[in-house]
Amino acid sequence: MELILKEDVQNLGFKDDLVSVKNGYGRNYLIPQGLAAMATPSAKKVLAENLRQRAHKEKKVIDAANKTAEALKALELKIKAKTGAGDKLFGSVTSIDLAAAIEKEGHEIDKKFINIHGGSVKRTGAANAQIRLHRDVVIEFPFEVVAESK
Repeated sequence: MELILKEDVQNLGFKDDLVSVKNGYGRNYLIPQGLAAMATPSAKKVLAENLRQRAHKEKKVIDAANKTAEALKALELKIKAKTGAGDKLFGSVTSIDLAAAIEKEGHEIDKKFINIHGGSVKRTGAANAQIRLHRDVVIEFPFEVVAESK
């Protein structure tokens, strides 16, 4: 079943992508949730025209995302967390905490676009996250988790 995505879908594709999925997944999940529409010949023509018109606007968005990526690469971020015995954290540092720390530095990034390697950080030390600023602009973001002073 061919569908046109109306929104970004994790592990499937981005908005306005033409994807091929199994019939049940499309009919029972993607279409009822409003995430996709049937890819009829007329819908494909409309999509092609929209993509042509959007190409020029997209360049400005990509330039802005690249500028933000350069600013983030220059940023050295240390997240303070409560620790127990040794270097083990009480709780963990997740994408929510990382998004809040980046926002304090003046860059607003939605938590759903941040993917910490391993899901979350449970020990102090260096860690890495993958931040998607645009479908074509994805950066590796190193940060450090340090013990909160008592």
